[in-house]
Amino acid sequence: MPGENLTRQEAQRRAGLLTVDGYEVALDLRSATAPPPAKGPRTFRSTTTIRFRCSEPGASTFADLIAPQVHSVTLNGRSLPVDSVFDGSRIALDGLEAENELTVDAACAYSRTGEGLHHFLDPEDGEVYLYTQYEPADSRRVFANFEQPDLKSRFAFTVTAPARWTVLGNGASQGEPQPLDEGAAAVWRFAPTEPISTYITAVVAGPYHYVTDTYRSPGGELEIPLGALCRKGLAKHFDPEDVFTVTKQGLDFFHEHFGFPYPFGKYDQAFVPEYNLGAMENPGLVTFREEFVFRGKVTEASYEHRANVILHEMAHMWFGDLVTMRWWDDLWLKESFADFMGALALVEATRFKDGWITFANRRKSWAYRADQLPSTHPVTADIRDLEDAKLNFDGITYAKGASVLKQLVAYVGRETFLEGARRYFQRHAWGNTTLADLLAVLEETSGRDMDEWSRAWLQTAGVNSLTPQVTCDADGRVTELAVLQEAPGSHPVLRPHRVAVGLYRHEGMGRGLVRYARAETDVTGARTVVEELSGAERPDLVLVNDDDLTYCKTRLDEVSMATLRAHLGELAAGPGEERGAAEAEADGGHNPSLSRALCWSAMWNLTRDGLMPARDFVSLVLSFAGTESDVGVLQMLHAWSRSAVVSYAAPEWRDEGRRALAEGALSMLRLAEPGSGHQLAWARFFAAVADDEKDLRLLRGLLGSPAPGGSKGSGGEGAARIDGLVIDQELRWTFLETLAARGEADAELLDSELARDDTASGKRHHVRCLAARPSPEVKARAWDAVMTSDRLSNALVEATIAGFAQPGQQELTAPYAQPYFEALEEVWRTRSIEIAMSIVRGLYPDLQGDQATLDATDAWLAAHEDAAPALRRLVLEARDDLARALRAQRCDAAAGASAR
Repeated sequence: MPGENLTRQEAQRRAGLLTVDGYEVALDLRSATAPPPAKGPRTFRSTTTIRFRCSEPGASTFADLIAPQVHSVTLNGRSLPVDSVFDGSRIALDGLEAENELTVDAACAYSRTGEGLHHFLDPEDGEVYLYTQYEPADSRRVFANFEQPDLKSRFAFTVTAPARWTVLGNGASQGEPQPLDEGAAAVWRFAPTEPISTYITAVVAGPYHYVTDTYRSPGGELEIPLGALCRKGLAKHFDPEDVFTVTKQGLDFFHEHFGFPYPFGKYDQAFVPEYNLGAMENPGLVTFREEFVFRGKVTEASYEHRANVILHEMAHMWFGDLVTMRWWDDLWLKESFADFMGALALVEATRFKDGWITFANRRKSWAYRADQLPSTHPVTADIRDLEDAKLNFDGITYAKGASVLKQLVAYVGRETFLEGARRYFQRHAWGNTTLADLLAVLEETSGRDMDEWSRAWLQTAGVNSLTPQVTCDADGRVTELAVLQEAPGSHPVLRPHRVAVGLYRHEGMGRGLVRYARAETDVTGARTVVEELSGAERPDLVLVNDDDLTYCKTRLDEVSMATLRAHLGELAAGPGEERGAAEAEADGGHNPSLSRALCWSAMWNLTRDGLMPARDFVSLVLSFAGTESDVGVLQMLHAWSRSAVVSYAAPEWRDEGRRALAEGALSMLRLAEPGSGHQLAWARFFAAVADDEKDLRLLRGLLGSPAPGGSKGSGGEGAARIDGLVIDQELRWTFLETLAARGEADAELLDSELARDDTASGKRHHVRCLAARPSPEVKARAWDAVMTSDRLSNALVEATIAGFAQPGQQELTAPYAQPYFEALEEVWRTRSIEIAMSIVRGLYPDLQGDQATLDATDAWLAAHEDAAPALRRLVLEARDDLARALRAQRCDAAAGASAR
């Protein structure tokens, strides 16, 4: 990987020299369906012509290309010696003229890692499906180019492929495909793009199932062809109507608020296999992971998540594609904006009116974790090179940045913010920007000094904690309510916060916790008095970031903590406040579901910080999760409570905690409304925590599978049933993974399930379940498959690692702790960065959860100070998670000791 890196200084030098006028790229993909070669990678022909100008004639630079073979390099009519100018990742270009033409003819490799041009062979029908994925710098695996975001250009693609395929690019196809090879193949030519960056060019090719529609703007002045595609094997599960509905709603929303028509012609959305990301904003051809085509029943939260991703990528058409950051330092200029605008569009334009609850509960949780790691960084980061850039697609860049923008909207006003966005697009269309360009338009529209706000929120790291301090008089009235702000010692910055402080009282008689007072204020410095709440009745609960206006960790005073321990599930709407989330959000009214989510988030942060015992958090979930109305929040509570037991509970209490969760989950599963999303969520959670023989017997019964050694079947004698619960194929695999990890599903049973579901999804589940079995031989094979071979695709590497690293199998994985550390540098040197990241993160021996693992990590870090900075960052992050878990375990152990 080091040989494939690019530094910021190199990019700046090249951008100062070059102006790129156009690319012509020809890809011949007929080899995709041919048998693989006896040795070496499967390749395709890539021929690229680049026309560019140089501001310093006679200067030298380089083009980027990662390819196993280059046939020829021609610069301004001169044939260059390939062996001298090509080093495997760069093509040296000397003696440039004022105007230049470079042609590179190469054999590029198909990818099995999701980077570059990914090649997928569908086990279900034997068909080949291709797609590209480049961010931040993998287009050089497909064609020669200048791989940096600020050297934008127009791209004209030509693709040769089997005639029966669907072939798509960023632009519309120009005319009908031209036949070739007596009709067996064809040539597609695509309209040149507008000026865009290399990393968002795209090609999708294969026998995809393709559905079309048309978007028409409300006034009828704009028509946009729409397309949606997936593999043929998923066509029976595909619901393009819902995808198109959300797409049209998003286009209406962004056209209305951005004042700049969608600029890329058509709008295709491809759901593709073995995708590393959630989605990618290629203009005119957005790619998504195909798991968004739901093979079985899912909760409404899954549909909401898909809609949010669709709108996130759509926001990128303006923030990122039309206007692009100059270098990866300002990655937030696209990702933070897309995250915020996607959530805003979700709530205001679609049926998912509770999107801000998901944002507060799930996205901010991601940000809070990232912002407390040793690798935390300002929203505007210091990105030295491409490896840094790859790791900065994180919770800071996405969720914290989006939270900061939500705070900015509260600070300057919604219309002021949107007018700034409109000026930003008009002023910088088709160009590249930095932080200063955005601040300039916001200063114009708001009249505020954006430098101060930027320094506090964008250019410093860390998360503040806000805690209420309440004093009351003898009559039960508030004499003073103050908000205390704290900052971590590593990042001692106190920021200005616009917050809403809510006061609640417990009214009993079935009315629960009701908000009776609210005040918005600006918190500045270490202590801010909220004058407006003086004289209010004594509260049972003070929520200092009610309505989730700012980005902070919410702390609780002792009275509020006691109230939530007894009544968290009773937080409800006040008199006259029984209305939907959209109405509440629109006029500043109360959305009790959001307030509950914020309370849950506060409790979880206390648990992660070792300030509340993990067993207490589990007790809260068992007491109140059953009444949670928002299924997305419920699923988050399931994940958190499982993590509390696995990572944060004292080791001696884990079995008890797991049993308590399993009993609670089964009880709620039986009580849930038949056929509801809540029932499905409880079924999945029960499977995740089931451990006792009676629980495993129920899972086998629900599958219709007898104990190992009996006859295999899908029903009949011994089958169990829960009214309304449909055991579809995805749920079957969920149950089987638990059974496999507990030694209750052998290879024969898993093989028979694969025969039942012989699909790409089935293969991934099968690999994961096989690796989950509790056997030393199984773990050895899984380790070798990932660490000593590169034959597995990215998706199967991910599945193998997930199966290998099963909670409760510490004794089986302990022998691999030392080999893990011994292999780190070799993995980083020899594997693609995507696979290397998966291995470093996924196989870190945190399952041991002990001081010995922490000491081994410290020893590796001390002995490898010169290791790649990106590799050290990953290890430091894993170490920090483990250290946090050990602190939380000590807190939980102390609570257990005091209770005895």
